[in-house]
Amino acid sequence: MYNLKITDHQTTLVDQVEDKLLDYFKIMNLKPGDSIPKEQELAEALGVGRSVLREALSRLRMLGLIESRTRRGMILTEPSILGSLKRVVEPRILGDEALFDLLGFRVALEIGICDLIFNNLTDENIKEIEDIVDRGVVFNYGEYTPVSEFEFHTKLYEITGNKTITEFQEVIRPVSVFLKEKFKDYFLPTNMELEGSGKRVTHKDLLNYLKKRDKEGFRQAMIDHFAPYYSFLSKGITKK
Repeated sequence: MYNLKITDHQTTLVDQVEDKLLDYFKIMNLKPGDSIPKEQELAEALGVGRSVLREALSRLRMLGLIESRTRRGMILTEPSILGSLKRVVEPRILGDEALFDLLGFRVALEIGICDLIFNNLTDENIKEIEDIVDRGVVFNYGEYTPVSEFEFHTKLYEITGNKTITEFQEVIRPVSVFLKEKFKDYFLPTNMELEGSGKRVTHKDLLNYLKKRDKEGFRQAMIDHFAPYYSFLSKGITKK
């Protein structure tokens, strides 16, 4: 078997075992679905106890890199690209700077996917979005409920045909909801001002640009739709 002996003593033993296993998968050119050696064989090759090995394997399972199958033992699997990110993005324990960066990434991403949306847009997509808009619920100050906001933007992500982009919506949703609640003293008057001045860009407005196949109009409308976020991020708001 390939030499997996531990030689680096600068990191924890479990970290070293994890790195060695990843190196082994690459060197052996293993693909998703391929079997990997049994625990005893791996432990002997690494020169470590099975408890250390199992902890390293547990980490790889959490990453979605391996799984156990009946009668086949452990096999290599293709992980979800954002699977690990979804596990660690907990708004209540992330600092404001990290949360703001994620929100800014969401805004940049949604403006950036306009081309993909229009490249893939179909009449069926428009009908689906129309149904979402019709059942959408809006608060009296112009802000959509979290469910309506999630459903509308998730559909836009899905239209791109990019699974990673679609999966990102599951990562950013709790961040957006958390920030709006945490900084409601900022978002509430901002949304009320936009609503009162008639500058609020709604999901219905965005739908109309989709119906007209007006990509540039839609892109600008998306920028305007995110006006509260742009304002919030540009001011570097911090919780007092």
